[in-house]
Amino acid sequence: MEVRFHFFTCIDFHFMRAVVVPAPGGADVLQVQDIPAPKCGPDDLLVRVRAAALNRADILQRQGRYPQPGPRPPFEVPGLEFAGEVIEIGDRVEGFALGERVMGLLAGGGQAEQVVIHHRQAMKVPANLSWTEAGALPEVYITAHDAFRQAGLVSGETVLIHAAGSGVGVAAIQIAKAMGAATIIGTAGSDAKIERARELGLTFGVNYREQPDFAEAVLAATDGRGADVILDAIGGDYWERNLRSLATKGRMVIIGLMGGAKVDSGLALLLQRRATVIGTTLRARSLEEKAIATRAFEKSVLPHIAAGRVRVIVDRTYPLDDISAAHLYLESNENFGKVVLEI
Repeated sequence: MEVRFHFFTCIDFHFMRAVVVPAPGGADVLQVQDIPAPKCGPDDLLVRVRAAALNRADILQRQGRYPQPGPRPPFEVPGLEFAGEVIEIGDRVEGFALGERVMGLLAGGGQAEQVVIHHRQAMKVPANLSWTEAGALPEVYITAHDAFRQAGLVSGETVLIHAAGSGVGVAAIQIAKAMGAATIIGTAGSDAKIERARELGLTFGVNYREQPDFAEAVLAATDGRGADVILDAIGGDYWERNLRSLATKGRMVIIGLMGGAKVDSGLALLLQRRATVIGTTLRARSLEEKAIATRAFEKSVLPHIAAGRVRVIVDRTYPLDDISAAHLYLESNENFGKVVLEI
């Protein structure tokens, strides 16, 4: 009697390489692992990632202080923005083609060889941008534009931008200029960063290491009037100095807490300035809210980028396997502009 053995292998998923945070800790905990690749839904684009930028949120996530919204995924992959080529299109998606260059915002998962993004959050990459420039764009440029929209920035106003050499700082300087801001003041930790920021449109810079009370410098630069809009990624003890820097009926938008989440200050200045304080974040927003922010940016700012009037500033690139070194460099605060992973 002949006996035959039949072996069946059923594989309905494939793998990709991705940055994984296996447990909270320092930069040395980061690993590059083979994990299951995402699947394309009917409203999605599946994208082969070419570049994905780092953000402060990635450092906080690595430290266990800023988890991805929603249920905890089987593999914790950081990354809030990406650029790459469309390799699969959902059945209900129109307006995109296979092989097309796209970029977009994510709640996480961008630092991988493939990502899935809802088509309403995706943008087509302008022809003049490289992969690294496109991968460095969505998170910080949409954040800055959305913050100024919330603040109601109008032509002729004065803007104060903290961390002017950071990714969001260099984006905000250029977007404020494109929106018609008359005076753009920025704080940074070195004269070299301030000089480079001047090339992007900064009117007046404050080196906070040499002049910690930036409020005095802001008031001096505005003849005592103060700034109409403040974009603050620092928080912490900047609160009181920010209030002193505000003009009457000024608006302060807090987009980050690099300097801490607690303040110890009176409220009298808030009342005296008749000020508005806005807190905002992109990551936890709904699909609808992110789509609105993306489309607003696409309409108002992306044409300036496509024409070369607004530039994407990339400081340094790293291969995926050097993710720990990339984190350490971003934590050093030496960068001017974005740090990008080439995938």
